[in-house]
Amino acid sequence: MPSHRSSFLEVPHAAVYALMTVTVLASGFCFIQSAGPSAPAELLYRYGGMYSTALARHEYWRLLAYGFLHVNFVHLTMNMLCLVLWGGHLERRVGPAYFLILYLCAMVFGAIIGNAIHSTPYLTVGASGATSGILGALLCLWILGKLDFGFDFFAINIGLNIAFAFGNSRIDWGVHLGGFAAGLIACAVLDLIEKANAYVLRCKFPEAVKVNLALLACIAALWVWTGQAMAVGLPAWGVAAVFVGTCCAMVKLVDLALSMKKGLAIVIAVLAAANAVSVMLAGWAVASSACGPRRPGGSVPLENLLDTFCPNPVLVSGLVAIGAAALTLWLCSKEISRGIEDVGFVGASLRAERSRRHGL
Repeated sequence: MPSHRSSFLEVPHAAVYALMTVTVLASGFCFIQSAGPSAPAELLYRYGGMYSTALARHEYWRLLAYGFLHVNFVHLTMNMLCLVLWGGHLERRVGPAYFLILYLCAMVFGAIIGNAIHSTPYLTVGASGATSGILGALLCLWILGKLDFGFDFFAINIGLNIAFAFGNSRIDWGVHLGGFAAGLIACAVLDLIEKANAYVLRCKFPEAVKVNLALLACIAALWVWTGQAMAVGLPAWGVAAVFVGTCCAMVKLVDLALSMKKGLAIVIAVLAAANAVSVMLAGWAVASSACGPRRPGGSVPLENLLDTFCPNPVLVSGLVAIGAAALTLWLCSKEISRGIEDVGFVGASLRAERSRRHGL
């Protein structure tokens, strides 16, 4: 453990900025649509607010969508302030990939637990469950002795969180509690996974590789979840087992590649190609499902996007795919340069880093 105490404030990092950008854009879109400083319930419901019968109707996409929407500017500001104050500490400690996993787990399970607690119809939006999960993950790291904070940090922040949750009747305290518990438990599970990885994997994955693999896994999971993989004729548990096995095999292949000379450059190039292929497949899926006859009354911006996309779906998907590959190569330019110049030291350093660190 470091000898110095961690600062109460931490400068945000890439994943925090990315989540803030997406949340502000999504919430701001609703504010613009409502032509005012707050969004009405009907608009929030249309764009993904979580409500009492959403799970019964299999509208699982709302488990994520609700966390990027907010009632008004004050609601948005408070949650983004919590994201900045707590998220910087967590991302610095666990990296952007695990930070995003913890954030989204807290968002999803916060909504599930909040839904189970509600006994009357409701509509909820906001990132409070996810930000409470950040605080829960930080508490987990502190309990494990892997975070150099004083007790005052948690006393102040957890106390304020409880005060806000119970001091305002409009705040969904079930989502706060569920997100906090999910963040704490998910962080403990990730620590166990990292300890197990010391015996299974050779290399410590660079964060850019880890983030890209996590995004590709999410895209593949969405494809499986929407039933696209059922065409192979396997039952649901069989498809899930094949999916998990394939993911584990791909992680091991990347691990073996990283241990080779110039392996880091090869992995980044393959991930850029995989991103492009994913965009192309997504474009074809959208074209087959959304480019037919459309019902009136949809979102005007969405209709305008479809009007641009549907006449030439292959061309538009191809251009976006090329952009996705180029963006990947640009964001990972340092890793590519390091991999190209490698004469055998990169894999050795990644193996040494794996052997030095056990757990988060």
